[in-house]
Amino acid sequence: MIRSLLIRFRRDRRGVSAVEFALIAPLLISTYFALAVLSGAMMAERKASHVASAIGDLVAQSTVLHDADFTDIFSIANTVMAPFDTTSTALKMRVSSIGQDANGAVKVLWSKPQNMTALVQGTTYTGLPAGLISNGQTIILSEVTYTYNSPVSSFVQSIIPNALTFTEHFYLKPRQSDSVTALTP
Repeated sequence: MIRSLLIRFRRDRRGVSAVEFALIAPLLISTYFALAVLSGAMMAERKASHVASAIGDLVAQSTVLHDADFTDIFSIANTVMAPFDTTSTALKMRVSSIGQDANGAVKVLWSKPQNMTALVQGTTYTGLPAGLISNGQTIILSEVTYTYNSPVSSFVQSIIPNALTFTEHFYLKPRQSDSVTALTP
C-alpha cells in the first residue's frame, strides 16, 4: 500500500509548475523592481542634465539679471524636474559667471545658488577646462546636483543603493553681450 502511494506520488506532475513558479517568482519580482529603480534613476539623471543646461542657457541669453530673475529661473528648473522631488535636499543648483582677466587669472565674478553654497566672488576658479575662454572673456557656469531616492528602493536595496547622486555642469558663453551682470537690489 505504501509502495503504491509512493509510486503514484512520484509519477504525479500536477504541482510541478506551481513549485517552479514559487522558486522563480522572488527572482523575477526583484528584477522587476530593480529595473523600475534603474529606469527612474536614468530619467532623473536626464532631467538633472536638462535643468543644468536650461538654467545656464536662460542666464546666458540675458545681459542683466536681478535676484527676482534668478528666483524665476530656479522656479522654472523645479518645474522641469517635475515629477521628481525638488526639495532642498534633493535638487541643488548654482549659476555663476566666471571671467578671465587680462593677466590670465580665472576668477568668480558672481554666483547665485539655490540650496547650495555660492562661489565666493573674486576667488580663483580652478575647475574651468583649459582654453575654454581667453583673456577678457566670461563664461556662465551652471551646476546641478540631484539626489534620487526611489520609491521602491527598500525592495532592492541590496541591488541598487538607496540614494543616487547625479552632478551636472555646463559652460555657456553669454549671447547678448560680453558678460552677464547680476544685480542685487
